[in-house]
Amino acid sequence: MFERFTKDARDVVKSAYAYVDGGGEGGQVVEPEHLLLALLDREGSRGSFALAALGLGERRESVREALREARRRAGLTQAETDALAGLGIDVEEIVARVEEAHGVGALAGDRKDKRWWSGRTSFGRGAKDVLERSLRVALAQRDRHIGDEHILLALTQRPGVAAEVLADHGVTYEHLVRVLYGSGGEAKAG
Repeated sequence: MFERFTKDARDVVKSAYAYVDGGGEGGQVVEPEHLLLALLDREGSRGSFALAALGLGERRESVREALREARRRAGLTQAETDALAGLGIDVEEIVARVEEAHGVGALAGDRKDKRWWSGRTSFGRGAKDVLERSLRVALAQRDRHIGDEHILLALTQRPGVAAEVLADHGVTYEHLVRVLYGSGGEAKAG
């Protein structure tokens, strides 16, 4: 599948790996949130232009902070946190108690001592799903290659933290399709 990826899309995947391996975001597998962080770093690509057109250019740090907060909550979306609150479970209280006992970021899975981890960084199920969806999105738009814009579109389609954070910042699948392909779904020139 990666042979169909444009240079921009391959760069997103490489940057997502970098976030896992040493970018301070922790974990041992590439997740959809790492792909989103990598997309936020892009400049001069179709995906970056779409994000800028939807006003996300100047709010990138807000997105990063929302992703950090979700990671601190062990990857729970705000909707999941709210649902648990409805059952009388205070996720913030649980996070505070765990962090009090084990340190800040304990639920994030950030292991400073990685001696137990003998494998190499790989894709998590969510990231694999996003990349597979990006192929389907490209095919649906009749595009021959998978670009970073298709990864971005796929992130908005998959329920989870990345899609929720994007939607909270006004970036939805429908908005992206309008920006990238126009109202009729036809590809814009350029």
